[in-house]
Amino acid sequence: MVIVILNRLRDAVRWKSAEIWRTNRWFVLHDNAPAHRPVLVTDFLAKNNVTALEYPILLGQADFYLFLRLKSALKGRHFRDATDVITNATE
Repeated sequence: MVIVILNRLRDAVRWKSAEIWRTNRWFVLHDNAPAHRPVLVTDFLAKNNVTALEYPILLGQADFYLFLRLKSALKGRHFRDATDVITNATE
């Protein structure tokens, strides 16, 4: 099933973005989920010359909920610059 999905993705890139496909400038953002790390997937990516970028650890799914209270307190407010954001966030 995974190979079917990866083939559909590859074909979609080929047909919808022909220039990117021809120059091989497309890549897959690899999120390191256990379901995406089997040998079957890595072999497919290697055989098809697909560049797989590793997903930065700091951008993991858990981070979206890590600062929920902070985001709620700052919601709807506008800030002049980064210093203003930092000052308000530390308060």
